[in-house]
Amino acid sequence: MRIAHFGHSCVLVELHDTKILFDPGTFSHGFEGIEGLDAIAITHQHPDHIDVNRIDALIEKNPQATLLADPQTAQQRGGEWQAVHAGNVLTVGKVQITGGGGRHAVIHPDIPVIDNTVFQLGTPDDPAEFVHPGDSLWVPPVPVGVLGLPSVAPWMRISEAVDYLRAVAPRTAVPIHYGIIADGAQGIYFGRLAEMGPPDTEFKVIEPEDHAEF
Repeated sequence: MRIAHFGHSCVLVELHDTKILFDPGTFSHGFEGIEGLDAIAITHQHPDHIDVNRIDALIEKNPQATLLADPQTAQQRGGEWQAVHAGNVLTVGKVQITGGGGRHAVIHPDIPVIDNTVFQLGTPDDPAEFVHPGDSLWVPPVPVGVLGLPSVAPWMRISEAVDYLRAVAPRTAVPIHYGIIADGAQGIYFGRLAEMGPPDTEFKVIEPEDHAEF
């Protein structure tokens, strides 16, 4: 598996000869010129997860890509966008994709809760080799290889991030969703997550526009 990080929640996952780009949003950069994608996947409708001013150009560069999103975003975008509900299982290239979760984490009781699909990538025998939870703390019911770990969010305290990391207990946790804080503040969050996560979990930071192999 090869994962490239383009800031905030935007990651490119290359798994089993299949390339899937997640959440190219307003806080992410460097994804604009990517070609050869097998799928573009959007966890939910918030602009930091889908930049409506850049998504069409990305699709034009990747006309062969399957377009996947949570049900509300798929309905809003229309066209070729395919809704992925919790429990749905589909195949893109050589990768099995399983939908999970279904709802965005609560930001405030006064704010309506929107759809949020958790994407689990893998095979029938190992369905969660990689998991992108979007803006949720939904725990997959199967062992997780690499978890895209939401690290800083207006809907989450750091104690909740730690508890989520402990509950999932992935082989490796890669922090995402931290584009809303200054670079100098990252260590505050990453240090706690690395120190307080499960002892057998590797905590690995992928800098924006860099990549790592697993």
